[in-house]
Amino acid sequence: MELDKINPYVLKVMPSAMRKFDHDISADPKIIKLTLGEPNFNVPEHIKQAAIDAINNNESHYPYYWGYQPLREAASTYYQEKFGYHYTADQILVTVGATEAVASSIKALFKPGDAVIIPTPAYPLYNTLTTLNELNTILIDTSDDGFILTPEKVQQAIADHPDWDVKGLILTDPNNPTGVAYTEEQIAALAPVLKENGIWVISDEIYGELTYGQKHYSISNVLPDQTVVVNGLSKSHAMTGYRLGLVFGPSGFIDEIAKVHQYTVTAAASIVQFAAIEALTHGQDDSKPMLVEYEKRRDFVAKEMDEAGFDVVHPGGAFYVFAKIPENLHMNSWDFVNVLAKDYHIGLMPGDPFGDNGYVRISYAASDEALAAAMKAVKQLVVEHTEKTTE
Repeated sequence: MELDKINPYVLKVMPSAMRKFDHDISADPKIIKLTLGEPNFNVPEHIKQAAIDAINNNESHYPYYWGYQPLREAASTYYQEKFGYHYTADQILVTVGATEAVASSIKALFKPGDAVIIPTPAYPLYNTLTTLNELNTILIDTSDDGFILTPEKVQQAIADHPDWDVKGLILTDPNNPTGVAYTEEQIAALAPVLKENGIWVISDEIYGELTYGQKHYSISNVLPDQTVVVNGLSKSHAMTGYRLGLVFGPSGFIDEIAKVHQYTVTAAASIVQFAAIEALTHGQDDSKPMLVEYEKRRDFVAKEMDEAGFDVVHPGGAFYVFAKIPENLHMNSWDFVNVLAKDYHIGLMPGDPFGDNGYVRISYAASDEALAAAMKAVKQLVVEHTEKTTE
């Protein structure tokens, strides 16, 4: 059988360019990587101990596919206190990371041919999942609005596609790659146009605990009947490898997402769920020391990149700086990161996979020493390549 006989929507999707680039440069023993969204903090000790205790207590059997009830109850309390979520335990689903949470939500909420809005720049996962699910994708460039999606642009996108049934919006707040965090007023402004047009929002709030100078405000507070919230512990508790995600949604609809989840992965790992119960019960302040360090690193990287001639998006959350490459370098994002990796042994992420080939993304979830070395190399590259272009 020929390869072109399999699902054509799978053939349309390419392996992650981000992951491949990160893998390729990892062969360099000198490389300093600021590529992936990987906190350089360790999982807090009390959470690790809970996982060890679960192993020693032989908690190794199949969990209920929704997730353990104590975990769902802990999530209900934790996120109500953190962000004002109004979800009971029965409206919460435990998933294998936020990625599976997004994937199961898209599969459950939309049918082939529906259209989904994705504001760009955006994490590449979303566009890949809409393609796999045979959806029409409407990409909205937010760069001229401070990387904030406006209600006017939503309305214009709907008007520009009169033959498409626009059913969804995937919103990331705080955003990856820009680090932009929406204010309560900006979120509230989006609600009327979404409600009027019956648009479901999948709100990815995985970076909600990592905000600087403002409190995270969830769109579920103003559009509860049309919002599915995705969250998890990867960023707030440095538990990326534990793969623990959560979906919060209206009764009835969350049941349908749970069916997709059940028949895709069965359930999240039992040991991980016990660690998550500990994180949500006794780890309310675990992100605070990380946040203090992230804010210092953000300010350092933003200042250094600005001094190097980059136009920097000032992050209100997450742990990324999204910086526009100086025009006098005459480089796109792939040119820049490849030269930086090959000649200076520094790994940054190109902006192209996120939707803008004129930017690079710097993850400052790294040590101070790594960030200092990276900024020195970036400045050196700019000086040396500016000289070459002017000779």
